[in-house]
Amino acid sequence: MEAREDREAREAREARREFLAGRLAAVRERIADAARAAGRDHTEITLITVTKTWPAEDVRLLAGLGVRDVGENQDQQASAKAAACAGLAPALSWHFIGQLQSNKAPSVARYADVVHSVDRASLVSALGKAAERAGRELRCLIQVSLDGTAGRGGAHPDEVLRLAALIAGRPGLTVAGVMAVAPPQEPAGEAFARLRPVRERLLGEHPGAVVMSAGMSGDLEAAIAAGATHVRVGSAILGHRPPAPLPH
Repeated sequence: MEAREDREAREAREARREFLAGRLAAVRERIADAARAAGRDHTEITLITVTKTWPAEDVRLLAGLGVRDVGENQDQQASAKAAACAGLAPALSWHFIGQLQSNKAPSVARYADVVHSVDRASLVSALGKAAERAGRELRCLIQVSLDGTAGRGGAHPDEVLRLAALIAGRPGLTVAGVMAVAPPQEPAGEAFARLRPVRERLLGEHPGAVVMSAGMSGDLEAAIAAGATHVRVGSAILGHRPPAPLPH
């Protein structure tokens, strides 16, 4: 009985690995095609695989398929998965991509390498203090609101340089670039086009802030055409999310 259960578990794991491998290859091909269409080199574009409610076992399978950048949007799940995958070699780079409450900064600073959702001065302060205490360097992306909708997160474009100055002035933090989510009510290409001049102004004062994180499963082509250096893809690789998040 135990041997049969072990065999079934191995078969299920291999089936899941094959599923992920096929979908990952398809997304990588989409990225390469979009880069070619934009006259860009696909190696300039980093794929962040967003695992969200999927278990740590999927992260390990993806790592075996060459994934190195993993995105999470909830601290409780992210911290558990980062701990469960701490022994992987080469090490993964963890991206926190969700809206972040200041009181979660100490936890996020212990495992995240990049925080994509910095959008207010109080969060800069909290992350700076947490990074110093943890003895780590956090790369910060300033989330830019492309439509000004309250509750969706993101700083007004006019606030980006002020936030960048605050980040640059904090030990433990680095200004890495900008991030944005396309508003649902308009074509993604038009929205991402508005992010480009914001990024260019930021680069004028912070030449190292080269990251433009934009594009997800449904609009990565539009983001790459607009100059995205990082795309955040979840469901196109992992499928529809399971109902219960159980990192293990």
